[in-house]
Amino acid sequence: MTTVQAESATTEPTTRETFDSLDPATDEVVGTYPVHTAEDVGEAVARAREAADWWASLGFAGRAERLRRWKGVLTRRSAQLAELVHAETGKPHGDAMLEIVLAIDHTAWAAKHARKVLGSHRRSAGLLMANQAATVEYQPLGVVGVIGPWNYPVFTPMGSIAYALAAGNAVVFKPSEYTPGVGTWLADAFAEVVPEQAVFQVVTGFGATGAALCRAGVGKLAFTGSPGTGKKIMAACAETLTPVLIEAGGKDALLVDADADIAAAADAAVWGGMSNAGQTCVGVERVYVHEKVYDDFVAKVVEVAKGVRAGSDAEAKIGPITMPGQLEIIKEHIADALSRGGKALVGGADAVGERYVQPTVLVDVPEDSSAVRDETFGPTLTIAKVRDMDEAIEKANDSRYGLASTVFSKARGVELARRLRSGMTAVNSVISFAGIPSLPFGGVGDSGFGRIHGPEGLREFARAKAIARQRFRPPLSLTTFTRTAKTDATVAKLITLLHGKRR
Repeated sequence: MTTVQAESATTEPTTRETFDSLDPATDEVVGTYPVHTAEDVGEAVARAREAADWWASLGFAGRAERLRRWKGVLTRRSAQLAELVHAETGKPHGDAMLEIVLAIDHTAWAAKHARKVLGSHRRSAGLLMANQAATVEYQPLGVVGVIGPWNYPVFTPMGSIAYALAAGNAVVFKPSEYTPGVGTWLADAFAEVVPEQAVFQVVTGFGATGAALCRAGVGKLAFTGSPGTGKKIMAACAETLTPVLIEAGGKDALLVDADADIAAAADAAVWGGMSNAGQTCVGVERVYVHEKVYDDFVAKVVEVAKGVRAGSDAEAKIGPITMPGQLEIIKEHIADALSRGGKALVGGADAVGERYVQPTVLVDVPEDSSAVRDETFGPTLTIAKVRDMDEAIEKANDSRYGLASTVFSKARGVELARRLRSGMTAVNSVISFAGIPSLPFGGVGDSGFGRIHGPEGLREFARAKAIARQRFRPPLSLTTFTRTAKTDATVAKLITLLHGKRR
């Protein structure tokens, strides 16, 4: 980190601490950004509160029009944004473009469906309150704070940002310290189509900046990251009773039944486990395969995995590990698996380099090893043989995580999917749920709680407002001190007729 001289509002020179965003493949400086203090964050949230009132006043149609214009900017400049994502994360351009495309599609869905999901809906008032008109609508929270990850710096935070904006909120976004440029780029692009107010702002920095956002009095805080950091976020937000949405990673399983398309399942396992260098919260880390097809499946996985290579050249399929500290965790997981009897059919102990990790496929790994129990977040797979899908379900569910899962089965796919303890399951494909804007996204257990995407995602960033409007005076008035004994008796008879029958 460095410090630079900056001008304050009173024109007195102040010292502004900054930090560099680095290319993980080369350590070249991509950009330099300020370390925003608690005071800076408080001022950003104060500006957002003023902007929120204006943004909400535009209504669903006005906001949708602005979001569509923003979507157009993102689309036309997607190559530029992909280059920045590539520079800050190291992922190949194709993978960067894929997450941008998904984010654009989600933004379009949120803008189009916000009115239908959040607008006023009539509810039945029931017989006792038949004189009332009952409605519910969803009102903005005001300011939403978002703390985003580095592994998918566009797609993941946009699942909160775009939906919160569509719901009528202003947003203050704290991107990962590894990808501050991406967050700043998104906010700058939004400001081009919404120049009037500070509806979407970015604050940059480290943990202290994120903690300040938690304590700044936002209406809700959406966080994506590790379970450990998620607990710290919750503790900080608890000081002001700020509600939180937590997405905290996973240890996702893929099940392969005896009737599965083995070639498709193997391809999905390798892509789900190795794409983005394995740095995918909903990526595949564990595979449980029916004993009848185990050998064929493993052989096919090995064949496919050997065609995947990490590097920075055009032929490389995956890039570097973005966060240097993760390299040691990946190395430890592989070493633990091998020391306890596991075998590396691809990669292994030598797969972990100074920046890159080559694909690693492990078999015969004990279920209580760190490679099976803990999130590796690298291009590794553990494959285990099971006698049937009941055993596969039992082992897949024996995890403190519960984010996503995958099933390959021709006859029982949906049945097995329903039995898996996870927020999302893809059947005969991999991670497909993330590309469907109408489906909610989130986990259980140590994978967090709350949902982004879909109608549930829109409602996460709004508060339900119930309104009961009297249409005419009731024949039996219950809410008055002039209520008589006769009225009470009549109500007692009525409730008995309605609910007192023996079934």
